[in-house]
Amino acid sequence: MGKGTKLYSIFLNKCPRCQTGNFFAVNNPYNLKQFDQMNAQCPCCGERFEKEPGYYTGALYVSYAYYVALIVSCFILFEVLLDMDLTYFLLILVALIIGLTPPVFRLARLTWINFFVSFDPHIPTHCP
Repeated sequence: MGKGTKLYSIFLNKCPRCQTGNFFAVNNPYNLKQFDQMNAQCPCCGERFEKEPGYYTGALYVSYAYYVALIVSCFILFEVLLDMDLTYFLLILVALIIGLTPPVFRLARLTWINFFVSFDPHIPTHCP
């Protein structure tokens, strides 16, 4: 997962264009007061992150896909492989969904913008 790949930008909270500046203002998704605060633009290359009002509505579908993958994986692990009681499975699943909401929110937004903005190694940056 080197610089220049979409995964680098998505998992390391980086601008999709220059992959140097941070997308979210704070790197820690569990800082609950600021987990959803995005930079208005990249501090290094100036790429605008808020393209238009409602731009990140599509990230809801990406988030939905991530949660479906989580639920199916947990079902296969807990119900099929471990033969766990359904009540325990649901309790674990609800706890996982609540606990993973901040990182999934961020992953969905970063994935969504990476669909439309590509890495440009020749763009001038103002960061070290």
